Amino acid sequence: MREIEMNATGSGGSAGGTIWRIVGALLVACLCGPLPGAAQEQEQPKPAAPPAARPQSDLTVDALSVVRVRTKAVSNARSMRSLGPQREGSGVVIGTDGLVLTIGYLIVEAETVELVTSDGRSFPATVVGYDNTTGFGLLRALTPLPVKPVQLGQSATVADRELVLIVGFDGVAPAYVVSRRQFVGYWEYLLDDAIYTAPATVNWSGAALLNREGKLLGIGSLVVSDAIGSQTQVPGNLFVPIDLLKPLLSDLVANGKSSARPRPWIGVNTQEVQGNVIVTRVSPESPADDAAIRAGDVIVGVGGQSIKGQADFYSRLWSRGEAGVEIPLEILREGRVEKIPIKSIDRDRYYRAKPTL
Repeated sequence: MREIEMNATGSGGSAGGTIWRIVGALLVACLCGPLPGAAQEQEQPKPAAPPAARPQSDLTVDALSVVRVRTKAVSNARSMRSLGPQREGSGVVIGTDGLVLTIGYLIVEAETVELVTSDGRSFPATVVGYDNTTGFGLLRALTPLPVKPVQLGQSATVADRELVLIVGFDGVAPAYVVSRRQFVGYWEYLLDDAIYTAPATVNWSGAALLNREGKLLGIGSLVVSDAIGSQTQVPGNLFVPIDLLKPLLSDLVANGKSSARPRPWIGVNTQEVQGNVIVTRVSPESPADDAAIRAGDVIVGVGGQSIKGQADFYSRLWSRGEAGVEIPLEILREGRVEKIPIKSIDRDRYYRAKPTL
């Protein structure tokens, strides 16, 4: 799918109406074939057609409430190895007081934050809050942003085959919602009802998912190879539904985190292979590292109860109580099952905060 860059000349008329006039042109140029998952997809690919002329418009990314987010992590960040020292993605302006919503991994352990509008102007910002359960991150610009906030939509009403817009800091792309289902992340993360879209776009990290009225439905988190389902390999993108933000937004603004009890976290990355949960990485200085869990271990039980896949593992892990509770794991290692108790922690305590003067 082509990324469509928009002219930075200012918006004219209703943003919602203009958006979907553009989408009509984009669909003719980019999406005139069958929807992902249709029977025709089994045909052999045809030679690529010459690139269509890029549709031009007076709609800017700013008019769609999106800014570029640039962050630099603290020098001793524990997330440095997996996320790097400098991170870049998109953020969505959701408040007249400079509130910007993004995906949390862009801002975790951030020392400096910069917001950039489509005309290249830079605005300093600060981290307001982060929620590791949903993955949302919240920023606030330190000086007024020349960007109108987006309205929050109702992600619960989004249906399969619904036409949407994916808006990142460098362009706009049309897509379809192709599935609503559970997402299980290898980093002790689970969404019960994630939004999957296709075709895939490369500009997904923190991007806005907008409906026909230009309202925000979700925040971009990942590119995936199985947007339709595990039985069909169709590349696409995964979005965190905006409805998950609504009950915790006031907590993030007031306290920087959710008021819900923190889940126990032990610090393992895992992969599910035919129902087996295999440790692929252990976070340094995490509870699992302290307990000598290592890559290659197979997690077969929690508290004497066998587990069936990653989602079941997380459910049993989190059901033991809040952060700080001991997690009695059963590990298959070198042909033997070992019982290893792990003292869990709040994941927020693992990350290193920005130094204070």
